[in-house]
Amino acid sequence: MKRGYQESSSSASVEPPQSKLRYNPEGDAQFLEDESTKIFARKVADHYSARTNQTLEEREASPIIHLKKLNNWIKSVLIQLYARRGDAVLDLACGKGGDLIKWDKAKIAYYVGIDIAEGSVELSIDLLFFFCIEDCRTRYNGDADHHQRRKKFTFPARLICGDCFEVRLDKVLEDDAPFDICSCQFAMHYSWSTEARARRALANVSALLRPGGIFIGTMPDANVIVKKLREAEGLAFGNSVYWIRFDEEFSEKKFKSSSPFGIKYKFHLEDAVDCPEWIVPFNVFKSLAEEYGLELVFVKNSHQFVDEYLKKPEFVELMRRLGALGDGNQDQSTLSPDEWEVAYLYLAFVLRKRGQPDQTQVKGRRDKGKMHVSKEDIMSVGGGV
Repeated sequence: MKRGYQESSSSASVEPPQSKLRYNPEGDAQFLEDESTKIFARKVADHYSARTNQTLEEREASPIIHLKKLNNWIKSVLIQLYARRGDAVLDLACGKGGDLIKWDKAKIAYYVGIDIAEGSVELSIDLLFFFCIEDCRTRYNGDADHHQRRKKFTFPARLICGDCFEVRLDKVLEDDAPFDICSCQFAMHYSWSTEARARRALANVSALLRPGGIFIGTMPDANVIVKKLREAEGLAFGNSVYWIRFDEEFSEKKFKSSSPFGIKYKFHLEDAVDCPEWIVPFNVFKSLAEEYGLELVFVKNSHQFVDEYLKKPEFVELMRRLGALGDGNQDQSTLSPDEWEVAYLYLAFVLRKRGQPDQTQVKGRRDKGKMHVSKEDIMSVGGGV
């Protein structure tokens, strides 16, 4: 195999388990983008904005409901491992605010979420403003949406509409920084369409994290995807719940290590994703991150992650509560083999910013955070790709 696309270090089990710092001056030309890149970014944003909010019944009927629950478990484990009481959190590509409850349980003190898809940001507002109401409420021309009743969120939040892989965020958030932890879940690969976007993403993380701060994330495992492509008869592969298709330009199934950016494929996942994505060779990601002072703590394929952390009692109980493998009692439903195969397409990573925490460092003012966020509170940044 070509350098940079080695076999994944984890083994794929067929069955699921049972119950040096780079200078970043203002207007640096290396971060400029062409129009085609912005068009793809907009396609991704439009896809996620167009997704309608599901009722609880619709969500439970999803053909990938157990995969969604497994992904929530993986994110919850990452947050429990690295978030600390009183932390300030930066959530890049926060989507519809799906991790807000996880952060609340971690007893964080401040939250900033940024997403390119305006509709997604607005749902985060709904979650914060209406504090997860119990009764049905009409939205989008009378469609009902159901949320489980829970207490009000305990942390102030600030929401921003913008492309965190294009916009320089250190100026936007200079009063809020530094952050203790940054999260980017199932989205970092959207920065890999060009080197400029990949560098902007990592520059933003590094500039806003405190020394010793943690960057957690999940993204596709390039080693697994390339391996499956080379095993396939053509340029497409998948199962009953997903498919991946590469364009004819990759007909030889070879990728130059000198050109690790812009390797695009089409990804479809039932009830979740249907848009272009990009290969992220992890050795290149790791090297680029090091240029921005971010050092690897660990990287694990999702299969390896599940195998390792399901050996810990506290995470076994969390898995039971989330129901990805059933509840161990009446609910015997679990991940299907096809869902488990999709899980193998992803990995989890943790990076730490170089340096030791400065106890004398002044915390960000964070007075822009709100306990109740209205649409008028949202800040839009960037040129609006």
